[in-house]
Amino acid sequence: MKSVLFVCLGNICRSPTARALFDARLREAGLTIETDSAGVADYHIGKAPDPRSIRHAMDWGVDLSAERARQVQPADFHRFDAIFAMDRDNLAALERLAPASATARVCLLMELAPDYGLDEVPDPYYGGAEGFERVLDMLSSAADGLIEALQSQSGSR
Repeated sequence: MKSVLFVCLGNICRSPTARALFDARLREAGLTIETDSAGVADYHIGKAPDPRSIRHAMDWGVDLSAERARQVQPADFHRFDAIFAMDRDNLAALERLAPASATARVCLLMELAPDYGLDEVPDPYYGGAEGFERVLDMLSSAADGLIEALQSQSGSR
């Protein structure tokens, strides 16, 4: 796997947080892959992440202030090896958007952390601080799973 795309609904909470957190964890592990984030909807194109996402990510030592929302494009299904959806609704939207010639594997992000006990990353947008912290905890577990998979692929453990 050389490239991954993280996808949520509007690309201002979960997916930009996932990208920034995964990038930080990949650097710590000495691994390099292309990452990006996008939304299935066009609500926030060009906008910065939700200020609450930025604030909570900074508490985890992750800066996502430079991220900007974009919408999933048909080319993404060829550009990325894997596209990780945050929830089943996002997964269904991606499956509808995928061109017939798509080469990317599209799946739920939490498949990377099966021991976590949840298969969807909940949207914290309408909730409080605990929702943003929970998202970061879930993304951290999924990042560990991705790093383990990448290290297994490269044979470097």
